[in-house]
Amino acid sequence: MLSRIDLMHFYEKYSPGIMASSEQDTSKSGSSSGSNGPLAKLIIQQCLSARLQVKPPSDDEEAEYVEVERGIVVYVCFLKGASKATVEKMVKTVLTIRLSEKDTKLASVSDLPGNVLIVPQATLGGKAKGKMMQYHSNIAKDQGLELYTLFCHMCQTGFISSKGPSQEAGTTVKHGTYGNRQVLSIVTNGPFTHIFEF
Repeated sequence: MLSRIDLMHFYEKYSPGIMASSEQDTSKSGSSSGSNGPLAKLIIQQCLSARLQVKPPSDDEEAEYVEVERGIVVYVCFLKGASKATVEKMVKTVLTIRLSEKDTKLASVSDLPGNVLIVPQATLGGKAKGKMMQYHSNIAKDQGLELYTLFCHMCQTGFISSKGPSQEAGTTVKHGTYGNRQVLSIVTNGPFTHIFEF
């Protein structure tokens, strides 16, 4: 766990590079954060471990969980207008953006090597109106499920096909279930969290 002083030094050293990388990636990803707004949102958070309940307990069965060790937690939200092209840009960002600490430098989750836990998070599309939140920009649930399934599949196949430390270390991609309430537990070293719009 980094101390407050360690974090201050870390951000002073790496923040300019991180900001530049984020801006460069956003411009390449075709972000449409202008008048029409973004098509999708990601939050990527560094973690030491994470555990996500994907099925609640019932009278006959215990709750089901997916777990990962060190890596990243990715929160995903699709908005109206998102497409397969949007998903491809999102996957590229998840697998290649250098946001994880490795030997005093920053590395992608593929090079760390690290694991990926994907969490569907439709509430990222919310906008405050008065004292209430509205979600008019969110994609229809059936379309969102289709894109989320594609996103998880592309992250998994991209992770497997990457020739690097992650493949050699046997790290993995896990994901939650779309459209359901889930319970998340996370141990994070930071926290070190970034928001991306596409």
